[in-house]
Amino acid sequence: MQKNIKITLCAALIAILGLQSCKDDYFDKLSDNPNQVPVPTLSTLLATSTYKIGNNNYLIGSIVAPYVQYTANPAANGAGDTYQAIDFTATWDALYFAMADANEMKKLAVAQGSSEYKGVADVIIAYNLSLVNDLWGDAPFSQAFNINNLNPKYDKQQEVYTQAIALLDEAIVELAKTNATVKLAATSDLIYGKSTTERANWLKMAYALKARLLIKVSKTSGYNPTAVITALSNSFTGNGDDAGMATFKERNPWANVALSNSQQSLGGWLSEQLIDALNGTTFSGVVDPRLEKITDKTVNNTYIGTVNGAGNRAPGANTTKDECYISSNSPWTSNTAPLLIVTFAELKFIEAEAYFDTDKTKAYAAYLAGISANMDKLTVSTTARDAYLANPVVNVGAAALTKDLVFKEKYIATYLNPEAWNDARRFDYMYKDFTLPVNKALPDFIRRLDYPQGERSKNGANVPADVLRTTKLWWDQ
Repeated sequence: MQKNIKITLCAALIAILGLQSCKDDYFDKLSDNPNQVPVPTLSTLLATSTYKIGNNNYLIGSIVAPYVQYTANPAANGAGDTYQAIDFTATWDALYFAMADANEMKKLAVAQGSSEYKGVADVIIAYNLSLVNDLWGDAPFSQAFNINNLNPKYDKQQEVYTQAIALLDEAIVELAKTNATVKLAATSDLIYGKSTTERANWLKMAYALKARLLIKVSKTSGYNPTAVITALSNSFTGNGDDAGMATFKERNPWANVALSNSQQSLGGWLSEQLIDALNGTTFSGVVDPRLEKITDKTVNNTYIGTVNGAGNRAPGANTTKDECYISSNSPWTSNTAPLLIVTFAELKFIEAEAYFDTDKTKAYAAYLAGISANMDKLTVSTTARDAYLANPVVNVGAAALTKDLVFKEKYIATYLNPEAWNDARRFDYMYKDFTLPVNKALPDFIRRLDYPQGERSKNGANVPADVLRTTKLWWDQ
């Protein structure tokens, strides 16, 4: 009996040892995914990173759209319409995942000596980091991608801003080089891959984003309009340089919003503020021809928007098209329209602002050029464009140019772009007839603050980083 037990135990031991010996040769191979790249390459990281920069542009654009009253909630007292605290954890994750991918591309580019990939990685990280800074202020970055540190410190919002500028400066140095050992793979570049001047366009984009960041601090002592103009002089020279991403699983996500609305899923309603700024109501005597390129007429053959905070007009929530929606017929939000990250038109308005206090003639020329470029981008006819530019409400002359006019036109040109929120805050929401329908149920200390923005440890409490609160950034003061 003892002999049988010993034989059985020996057999079991041999079987166990046998299984262990075949672990590396058999069981590990079962977990290998032949469709997954075990070690990412520069080209695969480029494709992933350029896709995510466009998608994150949409995610943040959709968050801030009601804050700047491009869109409105069809139900009364919507959280975005009334500036309530909202949890955007998934968006926080998306931005950091995008930066992590670009950071891996940067490390691999350094290892392989590719200045082009390194420069592009810096641009992508800087853009996503600026979005984090815009929404939440203080944020982890200097220690964010150290895998041995699971609790990275939060850098102060001004430090985050400075690091984004530094990344763009680094990108400018790298992208100016023409002797990269590994060139950008055009088929993997979803931003400029179809261009014959791919590297040069990324260099222009780095300067464009730098100019945007530099104008953002216009209300601080560190503002340097000369530096803004220098960055602009090295950036886009026409609409053909615009940075946009137009590769989608099915269609442009804004077109998905329009499609969902048509299928009785309410969303994408355009704000009365936006519609009235274009249809001749707010600015009497001038109807903006861009209106018909942005949305469609209602069933009543009119253009009318939804009032933020009030919800749909009587008889209430519906999709009968008695108010205006995001349109899949628009060059901005059609199925194949690119998600525009930064445009030549936006840069001309930045130029107008930068020159405003020192050279009104150049400021005015830039203001008119920005309008013209945006109309061309929206495929407005030459006749309609020129008629609008000749209207005395628009064509005021250099001496009469005001920042109100510059911001008003830039508001239209940055339709659905995340940057519109930064402008609104810098402009103190002083757009004509703009109202802030703050929810009266919110605490007084929040309702007194007009700026929906991220904060952490505002009054000693540890506010979760993924919750948007109502406060200002240092550059908004």
